[in-house]
Amino acid sequence: METLWVVINVLVLFLLVGILYWMQKKHFSFTKRVFAGLGLGVLFGVVLQLVYTSDSDIVADSADWFNLVGYGYVRLLQMMVIPLIMVSIISAITKLKGGRNLGKMSGLIIAVLMLTTAVAATVGITTALSFDLSAVNIQGGAAEEEQGALLQERLGDIEDRTLPQQILDFIPSNPFEDMTGARRTSTIAVVIFSAFVGIAVLGLDRKNKEQADTFRGIISAVYGVVMRIVTLVLRLTPYGILALMAKTIATTNLQVILNLIDFVLASYVALIVMFIVHLVLLALFGFNPFTYVKKVFPTLTFAFTSRSSAATIPLNVQTQSKKLGVSEGISNLSASLGATIGQNGCAGIYPAMLAVMIAPTAGVDPTSWSFILTLIVVVMISSFGVAGVGGGATFASLIVLSTMNLPVALAGLLISVEPLIDMGRTALNVNDSMTAGVITGKVMNEVDKDVYNDKNIQLDMVQE
Repeated sequence: METLWVVINVLVLFLLVGILYWMQKKHFSFTKRVFAGLGLGVLFGVVLQLVYTSDSDIVADSADWFNLVGYGYVRLLQMMVIPLIMVSIISAITKLKGGRNLGKMSGLIIAVLMLTTAVAATVGITTALSFDLSAVNIQGGAAEEEQGALLQERLGDIEDRTLPQQILDFIPSNPFEDMTGARRTSTIAVVIFSAFVGIAVLGLDRKNKEQADTFRGIISAVYGVVMRIVTLVLRLTPYGILALMAKTIATTNLQVILNLIDFVLASYVALIVMFIVHLVLLALFGFNPFTYVKKVFPTLTFAFTSRSSAATIPLNVQTQSKKLGVSEGISNLSASLGATIGQNGCAGIYPAMLAVMIAPTAGVDPTSWSFILTLIVVVMISSFGVAGVGGGATFASLIVLSTMNLPVALAGLLISVEPLIDMGRTALNVNDSMTAGVITGKVMNEVDKDVYNDKNIQLDMVQE
């Protein structure tokens, strides 16, 4: 009988997919189809919760089938991350007039990412203190204790690594290995390798222009093919969001969330405040924040449901270049660097909040200025090289807590609500990278304001 209900659930999902496909054929805009996918996914997930409960075998088996659509789409995007980064950055650099622009471009992006991370840490600290959060008041069960032990075990792999050793991990010793995503710093390593290739082509211009032009032609052709594949994959976004959201809502244990509701609310208050900070920064640089929100919402929705900054890179790049008017070089650099450096949600707000919550258990006053200032600096430094996938926030927290001499095992008490909070953190991470791209483009005069202000413009993927 359970198998029959699973089949019915899967058929309902594909019926909803059919509705989205009908909307595509009727030329509904991409944004409207994303909204529809999100709404249908939430509605379907709530129905599954009410009919079966979140921990039933029927929901678990149904979710496995939902993953074919949801995480199948995520994997297709992940498939495109490395090829897109490589050809886009190489292509962008080979079009530069010199390496000076590349250095300035990268420096500005990293500066924005790091400064906003410092602000995010401050917001996290302030929110945790305002809500009077403390790990002392949180009770954990077997799952939380197991997670705490696992965190303590993972700590052994990183606590002896100095800052120079961690920075050294960014430099690729085997770029082909990094192209497989084998290391947590693989994305930034591929960025560095691609930058070297592009700079080498600029140097080749002076010695053998014919060879340089031949290479540019090859890269241009590959870039065209890669962008066409990206376009095809991104058209699946509404379907992916539908399945991801249905699975997330259906499998979420509401009682567990209620037990930690203070932390959940505090986390989302901090995330919203930081999102507003991004909009204020954009306004200060002369951009209409309302236009920005309207254009980036589909990208943030996917980031929210997928919980992967890395998987969002293709959509991030397309949104910046096609809808916000940012040059392709800056779009690719900000999206790529933002997935591994200065993540405001995972490496800024979350570790700062955890440190404030755990400090009293170690006899440390979290309101002392010495603790707060040290924590902000540690958060900024540790935000380098955080993987843009699920678990990145845990890694950042391990570094921050161990550096501050705080017990890391207590972070395991929050495992129950980790997925829910991680959704918001990922959306903020992606928004920060896009903010960095737009601001850098403004400073370097590489933003087409006409494209930015055109409210009717659509991504190539929605043009049938």
